[in-house]
Amino acid sequence: MKIYTIGVYGSTEKEFFDKLVENCIDTFCDIRQRRGVRGSEYAFVNSNRLQNKLAELNIQYGYIPELAPTTEIREHQKSEDLKQGERKKDRNKLGSVFSTEFKNKIIEKFAFDTFIEQLKNARANRVVLFCVEGKAEACHRSIVANELNKRYKFEIEHL
Repeated sequence: MKIYTIGVYGSTEKEFFDKLVENCIDTFCDIRQRRGVRGSEYAFVNSNRLQNKLAELNIQYGYIPELAPTTEIREHQKSEDLKQGERKKDRNKLGSVFSTEFKNKIIEKFAFDTFIEQLKNARANRVVLFCVEGKAEACHRSIVANELNKRYKFEIEHL
């Protein structure tokens, strides 16, 4: 199994879905807290539209809210973004408080073995973890991907 990560900020609809097709993604894991974005620019990743398009592309869709940061954890990052004068869309990396809290409250409690077993049962080979930030290092999906690499030695690629 190979693990990919993808964000949407900075991509057009065509670019976003082309990356999935070009990398032969067969399973899409949505790990956002909320499955929608504001505004029309990225409306194609709002849950219903996204799932319909993935179905057209024969890509399995799964929503894993247990891998999303809580509102409390997200507030830590909002505070850090304010201190740094960065917008979420422009962020380059996660703050240390967010990372620590996410690892302690989400990663440590998540049933990774069960998740991997479900992926295997679904015959997933090329799995993408999705959240909105454009840069993987600026998003919790990089923490999840690193944990999968650490635990299972899966190859990781950020799209």
